[in-house]
Amino acid sequence: MLPVGPQGFAAAQATPPELRHRSIVTVDDLAPPADGRFHATVQAVPAAVLARSSWTRNCPIAAADLRYVTVVFRGFDGRAHTGELLVNARVADDLVTVFKRLFTAGFPIERMRITSAAGLKAPPTGDHNTTEVYACRPVRGHQGWSQHAYGLAIDLNPFQNPYQKGKVVLPELATSYLDRADARPGMAQPREEAVRAFAAIGWQWGGDYRSLKDYMHFSATGG
Repeated sequence: MLPVGPQGFAAAQATPPELRHRSIVTVDDLAPPADGRFHATVQAVPAAVLARSSWTRNCPIAAADLRYVTVVFRGFDGRAHTGELLVNARVADDLVTVFKRLFTAGFPIERMRITSAAGLKAPPTGDHNTTEVYACRPVRGHQGWSQHAYGLAIDLNPFQNPYQKGKVVLPELATSYLDRADARPGMAQPREEAVRAFAAIGWQWGGDYRSLKDYMHFSATGG
């Protein structure tokens, strides 16, 4: 666990040598596809899934307007794995299209799993790398709801694609990945597959922000 400072963030740190070219093998949370091919499902959110997510009745979207999506993704081990997402119903099919494109291109993803309310409040460890859509939380450093709280934004490989605003870097150990000229697997890069795939469905990229850089972040609204 990293100590949190008075602004509510832990201090950024140098990336440990073993994580400078991060390619951790995916541990399967869901059964991988038997045929190694792309598959996806879209359905109403099962009660058990909703209960382990960060959604509550105080969140800005009704549970009926969310969908439980499973998609196959390519891990850094080169194998096919099954991930899960909680998303806004109106973007579910578009996101399936994106992840099919990324799978076909061999774009690697380490982990795709729904985060619980406890996970959102857990102390930082600096090495978070879960690709996720839904998170019932405000915008970082603000009071208003994040687009994640509406299921309209995704964070893709956060460690390979960190957030930076001034001295704040998230995840805190991902500082070596701020060097975007050093292209490594799993990074979202201009004119390359991940950025192009989300642009094709009209989503905007946080790597294009001017006041900060949020390389992991893609959203339907630009926020």
